Amino acid sequence: MSDTDGKKTLGLRGGSRPGNVKQSFSHGRTKNVVVETKRKRVVVPKPGAGKSGSPMSTPAGDPSRRPAGITDAEMDRRLKAVQAAKSREVEEAAARKAEERERAEDRERRRAEIEAKEREEREREEALKAKVAEEERQRLEAEQAAKRAAAPAASEPEAAAAPRTANKPAATAPRKTDREREQRNTRGKGREDDGRRSGKLTLNQALRGGEGGRQRSMAAMKRKQERARQKAMGGSVEREKVVRNVNLPEAIVVSELANRMAERVGEVVKSLMNMGMMVTQNQTIDADTAELIIEEFGHKVVRVSDADVEDVIAQIDDDEADLVPRPPVVTVMGHVDHGKTSLLDAIRKAKVVSGEAGGITQHIGAYQVKTEDGQLLSFLDTPGHAAFTSMRSRGAQVTDIVVLVVAADDAVMPQTIEAINHAKAAKVPMIVAINKIDRPDANPDKVRTDLLQHEVVVEKMSGDVQDVEVSAINGTGLDQLLEAIALQAEILELHANPNRAAQGAVIEAKLDVGRGPVATVLVQNGTLRQGDIFVVGEQWGKVRAMENDKGERVNDAGPSVPVEVLGLNGTPEAGDVLNVVDTEAQAREIADYRANLAKEKRAAAGAATTLEQLMANAKADENVSELPILVKADVQGSAEAIVQAMEKIGNDEVRVRVLHSGVGAITETDVGLAEASGAPIMGFNVRANASARNTANQKSVEIRYYSVIYDLVDDVKAAASGLLSAEIREKFIGYAEIKEVFKVTGVGKVAGCLVTEGIARRSAGVRLLRDNVVIHEGTLKTLKRFKDEVAEVQSGQECGMAFENYDDIRPADVIEIFEREEVTRTLD
Repeated sequence: MSDTDGKKTLGLRGGSRPGNVKQSFSHGRTKNVVVETKRKRVVVPKPGAGKSGSPMSTPAGDPSRRPAGITDAEMDRRLKAVQAAKSREVEEAAARKAEERERAEDRERRRAEIEAKEREEREREEALKAKVAEEERQRLEAEQAAKRAAAPAASEPEAAAAPRTANKPAATAPRKTDREREQRNTRGKGREDDGRRSGKLTLNQALRGGEGGRQRSMAAMKRKQERARQKAMGGSVEREKVVRNVNLPEAIVVSELANRMAERVGEVVKSLMNMGMMVTQNQTIDADTAELIIEEFGHKVVRVSDADVEDVIAQIDDDEADLVPRPPVVTVMGHVDHGKTSLLDAIRKAKVVSGEAGGITQHIGAYQVKTEDGQLLSFLDTPGHAAFTSMRSRGAQVTDIVVLVVAADDAVMPQTIEAINHAKAAKVPMIVAINKIDRPDANPDKVRTDLLQHEVVVEKMSGDVQDVEVSAINGTGLDQLLEAIALQAEILELHANPNRAAQGAVIEAKLDVGRGPVATVLVQNGTLRQGDIFVVGEQWGKVRAMENDKGERVNDAGPSVPVEVLGLNGTPEAGDVLNVVDTEAQAREIADYRANLAKEKRAAAGAATTLEQLMANAKADENVSELPILVKADVQGSAEAIVQAMEKIGNDEVRVRVLHSGVGAITETDVGLAEASGAPIMGFNVRANASARNTANQKSVEIRYYSVIYDLVDDVKAAASGLLSAEIREKFIGYAEIKEVFKVTGVGKVAGCLVTEGIARRSAGVRLLRDNVVIHEGTLKTLKRFKDEVAEVQSGQECGMAFENYDDIRPADVIEIFEREEVTRTLD
């Protein structure tokens, strides 16, 4: 170090330090050294500088003591900044200490709470064990007292020893309890000490052990203590096996099977591989294989099927206390034009028959009638035509009483007999209404006599079937008919439970423009309310609105009440059962299952399972001509009845094939299907929309409209008859006997014949008979009379005949001459 001009310069040894001294400056006796490093310039005070009393301690008061270039204001600002930084450090340190102190207090508080809970649990267990020990001691004392009382008086020493024996468990039990208490306390303290020494309290531990978090149950804590005890004793800790009931469908995915067993997927896959099945967790296995896996893992198998989805529709056994009287359901049956609808029209005092095409009921109508005495009656008016057999049968299945309408001037007819059979099959009582007694030729006694042939004995014939003579036009006997119905309903004691989920039957269904699918439902049990979710056949829906038979909106419908239900997702089949379910998911699942089941049945019915069946079906199809048609009707019942009528048309040669039947207007899709199949479209009480009409005209598709089922069936039968091959009939017109055989050059053998019977024609067919055995059948090549070719030869005349491509003719042979004619056939 050297002095130059009153300044000292610091030299670094060897230049090994990272910085070097640029200059030094002095203020009086104190010198500061300025060291310039690579990063910043630092003023290093000389040792001893800045002490109390030195100029550096008060640089602001003494300008000569401040560094060069620093003003008083700048110096004050720097001092304030330093003081503020120091005060912040002090505050932060105090805050950290307070926070640490609070955390420590929180940990101590939570630890104390945990210890208090464990102490309470131990005390509870000890109290429970002490109670059990006390009860055991009391039981033993009672047993010993009983023995002492039963022992003879001579065994007094033994009786004296008995109390001491009886007191031993009481003395032993507390000692044992105290020892167990001490052991538990010792183990508990060890665990508590271990918990205190476990280190920092994490967030998960605090939430798991705190009041607001999830706490372990008593059973879980006992299992944990038992595992810890077994581990401390050196034994293996085995987790208790939980046996589960596993629902097993017909097919199941491996991962789903593992999930239902609560087992690892890898273990299940490994077990399958041990069985020789190389599968993954996403593959499906059959129920038998899955059952073996479930049994191997120690669980129980519960076989289920797809049909179990319908278990939600449970049959409810109603309590008798919940049953209330309900109106009877009366079905009106009978032959065509015997006055069923007119009779119901007179009862309802409404004009219903005027709205039916041709005066014929085409649908099942459901109405509710209130009598003069206030009693409600639900009526079903079924069609009388033979094509509606299934509809009448369906009406008998939902009815309580059948009113058989028979015309007094027409007696018992085929559909009357059919209605009787349906009523007997349904096992429902019958009331005979002899209608049209106002006619001059009415004969009610003949009706009663004809009914005897069908085992229907009316009361006037000493039977048990009520009969009432009525006239729908004059209103005669209507009160007696209603009284008979009320009497029969009273005998039946009809009851239902309105306070349950509704169940009913679809009487009719149709696709209404603007309202969508509409079903006429007769509620049989429970109450159907607006907003209920239901499933009906292959369809489901939610009751959006309901209308009664008068077209009025109603919010609910009780037992025996017919209503029109809106809100279906499709048109159900007439006769389907409606059931109310809890959720929309259940309804959709049941409907999908039923639709798939019906689809499989239809596919199985039309499929050939063997090669022989396939060949037989192909051969049968070659020999049978088909008339394809499309049927669109206004309601489902009419469409079903028409399809059944079409199936009855035909024989072994011709049959009618219904390509498609549906409900609603004829659409462009129907026209496209008809064009592709070359089939006409039969519309029953429906019409084609504008686009369908234009498409049908462009593609030359025939659309026929009908309002009466007679005309539709007759037209289809006539069209099917046109597919029948004409019947060929032979008509024998003459016989000729060969007298001599001549050989003619260029012609061959010519038979000289005598026509013995009838006439011989050149254009007719001939057979050559030898000893009354046919040896040849063919046609004539020539027929001559003398040298001239003639068209025919009369009986008793001679002629010459030559056969086409046949020369084996002999004298005394007989030639049979016949003609064939075609006869047009028709279907019966």
